[in-house]
Amino acid sequence: MLPVDKEHKTSPPRKTQWYKILYIQVIIAIIIGILLGHYFPTAGESMKPFGDAFIKLVKMIISPVIFLTIVLGIAEMTNMKVMGRVIGKSLAYFLTFSTLALAVGLLVANIAHPGSGLNIDPATLDSAKVDEYVQKSHDASFTGFMMNIIPTTIVSPLTNGNILQTLFIAVLFGISMVLVGEKSRPLLHIFENLSALIFKMVSILMRAAPIGAFGAMAFTIGKYGIGSIGNLLYLILTFYISSILFILIILGAVSRYNGFSIIKLVKYIKEEMLLVLGTSSSEAALPTLMQKMEKAGCKKSIVGIVVPTGYSFNLDGTNIYMTMAALFIAQACNIDLSLQQQVLLLLVAMLSSKGAAGVTGAGFITLAATISVVPSIPVAGMALILGIDRFMSECRALTNLVGNACATIVIARWEKGLDSEKLKEVLK
Repeated sequence: MLPVDKEHKTSPPRKTQWYKILYIQVIIAIIIGILLGHYFPTAGESMKPFGDAFIKLVKMIISPVIFLTIVLGIAEMTNMKVMGRVIGKSLAYFLTFSTLALAVGLLVANIAHPGSGLNIDPATLDSAKVDEYVQKSHDASFTGFMMNIIPTTIVSPLTNGNILQTLFIAVLFGISMVLVGEKSRPLLHIFENLSALIFKMVSILMRAAPIGAFGAMAFTIGKYGIGSIGNLLYLILTFYISSILFILIILGAVSRYNGFSIIKLVKYIKEEMLLVLGTSSSEAALPTLMQKMEKAGCKKSIVGIVVPTGYSFNLDGTNIYMTMAALFIAQACNIDLSLQQQVLLLLVAMLSSKGAAGVTGAGFITLAATISVVPSIPVAGMALILGIDRFMSECRALTNLVGNACATIVIARWEKGLDSEKLKEVLK
């Protein structure tokens, strides 16, 4: 019997020190940002470049991440019918849950009546502040949206950061590689190596997340002030509660039906959620969300299609906000909307939310597009919520993020592209 070599025993992995964990650093940065913005507003406002710089860094890498993930994922597919089926199921899922989110906003606004009692005269509202958003909403027609999917050149999506254009080119490129066959193999190996390099770059950039979260939060609190939400606090609380209920009840039901816990999923993507909370931008978490969905057992090709598409079409938080905000304005102005008018509002919102997908400030722009089609609600009423929109954008982005993570796992399971054992392991 051979003697045991004690010197070569495998030592247990060293536990990471708490202050080196990214989400702990982001939490601390957010707290410091809130304190700075509250007690030293001018200094807080001056921190804006830190938040803007981090979001620019992430947006810089988003297009290459999406392009490489989709191309490599499609290259693994030998049957193009599978890809068509994934896209079809994704769009059907997005349409269903977007409509449910819009309905939740309508239902909660009718029960809670967040705008009742304000007694605002629409004639006294200053519409100049919202004219810019109304103009953008006119530009964001569904036809214009469809035309905007087609890029100017084959490489322009990689430089302008348009997610849908990147998706369009990546799908075409991936299909072409499959059809070319063996001749595309050398390029495929180059893309695989390039993908490893790009994701290493993502991990490097994520180290700047605490600085970005600090800058964005300090600016928000410094510029708008915690006190500015006082008068409309009920609307904000109602919106946050509605979003939480949507995640726990509706997404919770679909996740349970598909064999996983929505609570455990939220815990699994906590780093991404804190990043979104700090920056108010769901795009800041897109690259790492795609990585995490693959690590959770979802097939690369499904992740590559569902996540980027969901960022444009599966905006659950934005949809809840749109119908709730529209009804808040009507209630504040003592306008009683009939059931038919509310159904019209829901249908218009369902279309306008797709028309402004990928547009900066999409939440407020889609609201302007929706209200402008329903003449009963004064567009000038948007001025009532312009000041608190920033405080609601975090919740919109967080709900959108959780919705897309849930959608990716569900669609992967439907397509038998989910490693259930791996999912259970990472969600522990």
